[in-house]
Amino acid sequence: MNDPVILVVEESALIRMGAIDLVLHAGYEALEACDADEAIRILERNDVDLVFTDVQMPGTMGGIKLSHYIRDRWPPVKLIVASGATILEESLLPSGSQYFSKPYENHTITDAMARLLLPESPRAPTA
Repeated sequence: MNDPVILVVEESALIRMGAIDLVLHAGYEALEACDADEAIRILERNDVDLVFTDVQMPGTMGGIKLSHYIRDRWPPVKLIVASGATILEESLLPSGSQYFSKPYENHTITDAMARLLLPESPRAPTA
């Protein structure tokens, strides 16, 4: 079985490199994008299990709009959204998303990734 693939979407190269390092050290495969448009192109060409995105990004859409787009187009993809400048209401995010404020503790993010990437347990048959 292949390692889960995580796409990191972050405009700041320095922060993106740190997040990629975090993903790799957690044992996952990492892809990266600097904005939502690049992220969508990557999602169209790759099997991605989880997207870890910043809220504020240049381009046609920010992280919140991107997370809704991903949920609509690729429903199985898990979502983690982070922001250093914006405090979000969880209700603004698609269902099943996780939100974290920056700066975040690395273990908090890797724990969330591990939880989100757990295989769905099959439902027990009802009698």
